[in-house]
Amino acid sequence: MDWVHPQQFQRFVECHRGDYKAQTFSCWDQFLCMAFAQLTFRESLRDIVSCLRARPGMLYHLGIRGSVARSTLADANETRPWQIYADLAHSLIRRARELYRGEELEIDLKNTAYALDSTTVEVCIGLFPWAKHRHRAWSAGVKMHTMLDLRGSIPAYITITPSRIHDVNLLDSFPHEPGSIYVMDRGYLDFGRLYRLHLDECFYVIRAKSNLKFIRYRSMPHPDERVRSDQIGRLRGFYPRKSYPEPLRKVHFFDPVSELDLVFLTNLHDADALSIARLYKYRWQVELFFKWIKQNLRIKAFYGNSMNAVQTQLWIAICVYVLVAIMKKQLHLPQSLHSILQVLSVHPFEKVLLAEILTEGYPGETEPIIDNQLKFNFL
Repeated sequence: MDWVHPQQFQRFVECHRGDYKAQTFSCWDQFLCMAFAQLTFRESLRDIVSCLRARPGMLYHLGIRGSVARSTLADANETRPWQIYADLAHSLIRRARELYRGEELEIDLKNTAYALDSTTVEVCIGLFPWAKHRHRAWSAGVKMHTMLDLRGSIPAYITITPSRIHDVNLLDSFPHEPGSIYVMDRGYLDFGRLYRLHLDECFYVIRAKSNLKFIRYRSMPHPDERVRSDQIGRLRGFYPRKSYPEPLRKVHFFDPVSELDLVFLTNLHDADALSIARLYKYRWQVELFFKWIKQNLRIKAFYGNSMNAVQTQLWIAICVYVLVAIMKKQLHLPQSLHSILQVLSVHPFEKVLLAEILTEGYPGETEPIIDNQLKFNFL
């Protein structure tokens, strides 16, 4: 927790009046209790309180000044503004992105590249009526929209909504960085929103739908036989052309291993066609990010039923993920994030240097090999 600056955290609390009428249990106490739950894989509020009360003499040394009780923690999750922990997460994200800025991709790319996607956590509609799905009246869920920095797999932008909010709405809210490349699946295909990205001097790579109507102006040959076509043209149809009036590029790539035909739309006119296919392959990193946090953090079952409690739990889970990523980089740890989290889970009440418990006993451990979604044979 030393990577969380206490004065900065207090400024977030004062900005959102988080400790208003709070007498004994502060927002910092709430954050420590919820972070403890994420690090030690607690399943419920009662589970959290039972574990913390088992070591009452250590709570003061952990930084918890208030009395820990299930009702107190539940009330804090229901009433304390979740924006406090969202602001904290974004401040940690900015710090982590600076640390991972030097990470290199397999392709020669100077631009900052992001992958956009979302994941949904299904919940009971009787307990979470505010999370009702748009089309299925019997279904409910919480959706986490994420823009992931491909260098270091650090989330650059996150927003949490009910599942009825469509993925394409993320294109209206996330910050547009001129010169950056946004890699998306076809769920984000909206020509009007893509044209706004183009006007803001941003680049994109997106899967095309099967019913795409495209007028070819010219074709560019490519020596690699997996690149079936590389064309410059315009959209056909009144409304598509009205939404996107300028020329764009269509790349048709065939993967002989999985026998997949992939068609990409992009406004990257200077990049090689094979580099565009390689770049889209990196979109799978955001899926691996969702898989990691669902397997290693407590976000599939919630400690409270209100929107505020759910947002609080998810944002604190993101804070824990980014803190572990910062610690891995600053301590130059060879282990994976999963291994680090497993070691931390058995040492919450011990006052010992992190460098000792995380470097001893792991002399030969290396990062696991990540299996990508699209098994392109690029070699």
